[in-house]
Amino acid sequence: MSEAGNSGKDFPAHLVDGYEAFVTGRFGSEQQRYRKLAEEGQKPRVMMVGCCDSRVAPETIFDAGPGEMFVVRNVANLVPPYAPDDHYHGTSAALEFGVMALRVEHIVVMGHAQCGGVSAFAELDGDPSHPPLSPGDFIGSWIKLIAPAAERVGAPDRPVTADYVERLALESIKQSIVNLRSFPCVKALEERGKLKLHGAYFGVMDGRLLVYNPVEDKFVRVAGDLHAAALQTPRF
Repeated sequence: MSEAGNSGKDFPAHLVDGYEAFVTGRFGSEQQRYRKLAEEGQKPRVMMVGCCDSRVAPETIFDAGPGEMFVVRNVANLVPPYAPDDHYHGTSAALEFGVMALRVEHIVVMGHAQCGGVSAFAELDGDPSHPPLSPGDFIGSWIKLIAPAAERVGAPDRPVTADYVERLALESIKQSIVNLRSFPCVKALEERGKLKLHGAYFGVMDGRLLVYNPVEDKFVRVAGDLHAAALQTPRF
């Protein structure tokens, strides 16, 4: 552990170790890029709305470098509908900044398998006797955004199956795209061909990536052959 790392006292040691690996590795090779980003500002083409699940890091999944993606993450990768009021709207604020200030060209809503937020909604839906998920019930209130998607998917069997949770997660991604269009700036830019909206879904266990095809109204596999080959490659 370096002297600089020790000065952090209770700061997690593995984070200091990770930073040391970064600063002696990737930062060294990309130092000019970081300097340029600092001097000229960020100009990402893609905004990613992802889940805060620690297993699903968009920069890792898409092999993105610094400055390439503007990322906002929340429980269950949800986009709320447009609601200009005095409440706190973290995701909406990030969306407005990405679209109006950064002028991103693409917005991707990416869900994932084994999503705790979607699973929680499936378990709670139709069970008014269930206690709040947290003392402030912030989680329960937030995941109510999944309700329109759940209405289209239908009520789950009990116990709730993994297949149902996946179908609900995919439908919820589509609902978030609908909600994106409720923002006037998003709707206007999409209609002018300046902004494109996308849905994606990542398999945590198997690494598969699905993207939403709005013409066929279904999610389709990306790089299927490469993915299959990667699964068959021996790992030592």
